[in-house]
Amino acid sequence: MEHEKKRFLSYICPHCRQSVIVERDLFSLAASTNHIKCPCGKSELTVDFMPNRVQLTVPCLFCGREHTVSCPSHAFIREKALAFSCAASGLDCCYVGEEGPVYAATARLEQAVDKLEEDAEEKGAFLDEIVMHEVLSEIKDIAQRGGISCACGSRNWTFQVNYSSVDLICAECGAQMRVPAATADDIDDICCKTNLLIRGKEKE
Repeated sequence: MEHEKKRFLSYICPHCRQSVIVERDLFSLAASTNHIKCPCGKSELTVDFMPNRVQLTVPCLFCGREHTVSCPSHAFIREKALAFSCAASGLDCCYVGEEGPVYAATARLEQAVDKLEEDAEEKGAFLDEIVMHEVLSEIKDIAQRGGISCACGSRNWTFQVNYSSVDLICAECGAQMRVPAATADDIDDICCKTNLLIRGKEKE
């Protein structure tokens, strides 16, 4: 399939604060370690294909460190969009996937960065208190309708509230799903949903 031949990768450079979005074909990504440099020359994203997994080293705008993250090879190759997050801030630091979803996610992250900078002097418990309140309210409504479940078959779950997102966690298999709660677009997204499926391991 055409979408399996190319991958788009993006991150925000912690030095010049510009988004770096590149297109790579899977053959070149798999052939050797890829170094995706920011035009400013001060940061780079690296991609390594390993047996059954892909490992990325991501420069992080939010905590200033590099994150080493990985995912199964089939997910890297086939998913429409993968997001890798900074554990310290709860915000995404890298996206991999198809062109449209990666550009949309990066634009949303840029909005969150702008908001972070605006609110830096009056930092509260959340990036945006109103957005977090609305997203939590929508999650509660979906839960009351029995709309939250895991692919493993469980309907038992718990959640963790982060600075700019909410993690839904399956109580049975431990799988997690991150619900963004940073911008008005995140409210619109969850308002459209009638159910939330945590991607745990499906039962045979």
